[in-house]
Amino acid sequence: MRIIFSDTGKRFNRDWIFRRMSYEFSPGISYAITGSNGSGKSTLLQVISGSMAHSEGTISWELGNKKIDVDAVYAHLAIAAPYLDVIEEMTAVEFLTFHQQFKPLLSGLTIKEIISVVGLEKAADKQIRYFSSGMKQRIKLAQAIFSNSPLLLLDEPCTNLDSTGFDLYHRLINTFCKGKTIIVSSNDVSEYSFCQNVISIMDYK
Repeated sequence: MRIIFSDTGKRFNRDWIFRRMSYEFSPGISYAITGSNGSGKSTLLQVISGSMAHSEGTISWELGNKKIDVDAVYAHLAIAAPYLDVIEEMTAVEFLTFHQQFKPLLSGLTIKEIISVVGLEKAADKQIRYFSSGMKQRIKLAQAIFSNSPLLLLDEPCTNLDSTGFDLYHRLINTFCKGKTIIVSSNDVSEYSFCQNVISIMDYK
C-alpha cells in the first residue's frame, strides 16, 4: 500500500502532535516511527490507519494505483497495539476463527498451525483470559501478522515478550511479511532493526 502525507498535521485543542508532514510510505517497504514517550507516535500510527482524522493537509491511500477512500482503509490493514484488547472469553482458536470472518488469513496455514508457529499450541483451546501477558501479545501478533493485508501496523510489538518472544517476532516478520508495507512505532531498536527507513516524529513538531 502507498500512503502519501502532504503538509499533514494533527492537533488536540491547541497542541500540535505533529504538523507539516510530507512523506510517502511506499509498497513493500518497512518504516519505523520513533520519538520520546508521549510524543505522539501512536497518534501518528492511528492517523496513518485512517481511524483518527488529521487536522491539516491531506492524506491519500493507494493500492495498485487505485485510491482508497478513508472509510475503507481499515479493510486493507492489520494492527497490533497495546491499547487494542483481545476477546478474553474466547480461546485462541475461537479468536482467530472470529477474526478470519472479517479479514482473511494468509493461505497455506491452518489456524491450528498458526497457533503452533507462535508457540501457543498447548494453550490453543484455553480461554485467553488465562493467558500470561506474553501469551496475549503472541496472539495479538498472530492475528496481525497472519492477516492477508498489504499494510501492517505495529505499535510497540514486543510489549511483554521475553527474549524468546523477541526472536519469534523477528522470525514472523522475516518469514510471513514479505511484500507488505510495515510501519512500526517504537523506541526500542530491537523492535524495528529490520526497518529500511526511520522517521522521528520530533522532526514534525
